[in-house]
Amino acid sequence: MDRLREWIKNLSLSQQLFMLIFVFITFFASFFFVFLSGKVDDFVREQMNTVIDRSQEMITNMYRGNIDPEIIMDLQTDETSMMYNIFYTDEGNFSTASEKINAMPNLSIQISENMRKQTALQKQVDHYTYENGENKAYYAINILSDDFAFVTVVTHEYRMNYRETLLSTVVNITVFVVGLFFVVLMIWMASLIHPLNQIRNYIEKVKLGEDAELKVNRNDEIGELAEAIISMRQELLRQERVKEEMIHNISHDLKTPIATIKSYGESIKDGVYPYDTLEKSVDVIIKNAERLEKKVYSLLYLNRVEYLVSQNTGEKETNMKEVVEEVLQALIMIRSDIQIDTDLKDAYFYGSYEPWRITIENIMDNALRYAKDYVKITVDEDEVSVYNNGSQISEERLASLFKPFEKGQGGQFGIGLSIVHKVTSANGYIVSGENVPDGVIFRIYREHKKEGRESRRKQRNENRKGVSSSL
Repeated sequence: MDRLREWIKNLSLSQQLFMLIFVFITFFASFFFVFLSGKVDDFVREQMNTVIDRSQEMITNMYRGNIDPEIIMDLQTDETSMMYNIFYTDEGNFSTASEKINAMPNLSIQISENMRKQTALQKQVDHYTYENGENKAYYAINILSDDFAFVTVVTHEYRMNYRETLLSTVVNITVFVVGLFFVVLMIWMASLIHPLNQIRNYIEKVKLGEDAELKVNRNDEIGELAEAIISMRQELLRQERVKEEMIHNISHDLKTPIATIKSYGESIKDGVYPYDTLEKSVDVIIKNAERLEKKVYSLLYLNRVEYLVSQNTGEKETNMKEVVEEVLQALIMIRSDIQIDTDLKDAYFYGSYEPWRITIENIMDNALRYAKDYVKITVDEDEVSVYNNGSQISEERLASLFKPFEKGQGGQFGIGLSIVHKVTSANGYIVSGENVPDGVIFRIYREHKKEGRESRRKQRNENRKGVSSSL
């Protein structure tokens, strides 16, 4: 089975479809010749009986219409017919095809025996089958009165001709349907393969860096795939342009402190103090080194954050209230002109302490940078919000707020919010930024049912009780 599965996987789409057609035709042919063949014989027998009944109905109606039996027998005489009648009167019997009845040995004897049985059972009409080797015929006995009865016989030739005609019709219809199905399947297959080849050629050109255009005029899944690939390429090109611009700006940002450190160092080496005194000049060097260190640290952390988050084991949790309090202690003196209000509750978030500390630090740094004079941070169960009364963010900027390498307000290429998005997503949380009537608010939250939140709180309290009792 595994080998068959691997073999099928290695086939092209065209080969798989051809194989499907072959299996379908083989199954249909087997079904037709094995199962349907017996059904055809049953159908032929029913049709022969129907033909016999119609012929007998016509003779019966003529007899009951007081037509002379001799006239009825004359009307039914046809030596070339493959269906004939044998009439029984008080004067004897008369067959409309005597030479054919002679070709079927023992038929007369069988009819006589069945007529006696039928008379004894007081049945007017009954059907019978005659068999002699491969020769097979059907007949029905109709006893109209004590002195008039007749038997309608369908010969073997009639039966075989009807069967061959039926089979020929069924086979022709089957061939037509299968052929039509094959043509439709081929057209459908071509309609699938052509756009897939277009997509493959488009990807090959994109891979080689060549100009490429993809036009797939379809509204199905293949059309959606083509649109997704085009959209992906456009987004990659956009990100590439933004990344190049970001690298250029970061290089410029790194170049400035490096140039300052170098020039101040060379001046001090030559005995010249660029900033009044040696101490003040060294302070400038230290300040620019710290600025440079912060930028490099942010870039390195952006690449390391996914690895740090992946080190979590089990259901490790961090008290967000403690994280916020530590961050505020470090940031509260940066903007002493800004009022910072807090509403902090014990709230345990999934994830390690250090990534969450960096996350809150970046959101707070962003809020302090753009706030006019007020910032408020709130911590509740499974949600952290940071509000500042600064200017609102444009709708275009909101759509790409947490994307990496995006230019921020004032043309800065900060990557702090990219780090925030990576940490929150890796730990199963959602981060969003939105405008409010008098400022901007950022939220980190986790969507789940209230029952789940209550069960977590209850379990945490039980764990704490267990620890305290053991102490």
